[in-house]
Amino acid sequence: MTDTSWAALRQLLVERYHDLRERLTRRLGSAELASEALHEVYLRLNRSDAPGAVASPGAYLFKAAYNVATDRRRSERRRARRTVEDADVILDIPDGGAGPDGIVEARVELAELARALMALPPRQRAILIAARYQQLPRAEIARRFGISRRTVQFELQRALEACRDHLDATGGDRDDKS
Repeated sequence: MTDTSWAALRQLLVERYHDLRERLTRRLGSAELASEALHEVYLRLNRSDAPGAVASPGAYLFKAAYNVATDRRRSERRRARRTVEDADVILDIPDGGAGPDGIVEARVELAELARALMALPPRQRAILIAARYQQLPRAEIARRFGISRRTVQFELQRALEACRDHLDATGGDRDDKS
């Protein structure tokens, strides 16, 4: 047994890198993991203290790289297990969507809203659709129809009131049913 320095171990790793990588690849079943483990060992050998007596520096490097690779695999398995557990928790969240009754109710309300829209004068209907569905700015709507922004606002308000009144009259307002 002779005293070995970290620099000597780094130099040996550089000299025998390909041999160590081949042996690790056979043992680990992954050339990429073997390379990563050897690079990690090389970085860890950059220390100021002395390692002391190392009986077999080649075996020491191989075992160190093998241990790094084993630790990395364990860590990846734990991370994968946590990801699966997190996914299971997410999948257990109850569906906040509407049930069959809610879907039918929403379809009825939508049909009533369509009827309310069709009952509007054509310009009011077009302004409402441009403002709410197409989300156009009031200035753009005014330009398209050749009217003032104030008139756009007035027509939009009248259209919304007419739709609300229609839905109230037909029972399409959910808040009043509860």
